[in-house]
Amino acid sequence: MNHDRLNSIPSDEKILKTRADELADDADEMDQDEGFGGGGGAYASAFDGDETSLQMIEALEKEAKRRGLDEEVEEDLVDLDQIDDILALPEDQFPRFTLAKNKARFLRMVSWYKNKQEWLEVAPLSGVQKMFKQQTKELVGIRASKLDFEMELETGTLTPSQRSYRRDELKMCKVHEKMAVNLIAKMQVKIKSGRR
Repeated sequence: MNHDRLNSIPSDEKILKTRADELADDADEMDQDEGFGGGGGAYASAFDGDETSLQMIEALEKEAKRRGLDEEVEEDLVDLDQIDDILALPEDQFPRFTLAKNKARFLRMVSWYKNKQEWLEVAPLSGVQKMFKQQTKELVGIRASKLDFEMELETGTLTPSQRSYRRDELKMCKVHEKMAVNLIAKMQVKIKSGRR
């Protein structure tokens, strides 16, 4: 979900508050002009008399709620946890990222891992063992970052833009972890078969 949509939620709430204040002012004017007694009935009658305004407020409230839910619900076409090999996905099912830098990082990562898998078919055993150690070490760092982002998201103290950023980074960590694990598994097979 992009930051513009997230940032528009507070403005929708301001619109609702502003419109409600305008209707309350209208109700006060009606009290004074028509001699209504007490605020509650006059306020309600202002809403009854202005059906279009009431419908507009309800529509804005629904939209604000929908956008708030979208922040939590908007996900990829496929569940990342159910996918073993992200590189096997067609491009239209690739994970979606909010941040442009993560979109670019992901595409570079896909290219790098695809090249390494092709290299693995012809690579010497010593090169595979060296790459195995590097990838295993890198995987530890990826998992540490993933855990940090998960813990930050669980605190519930983040602003909507911070939350969106952390969710995007967490998704990047998950994707990177899956690709690294897949490559490591293939390297293990190559190493074992090479030692026989």
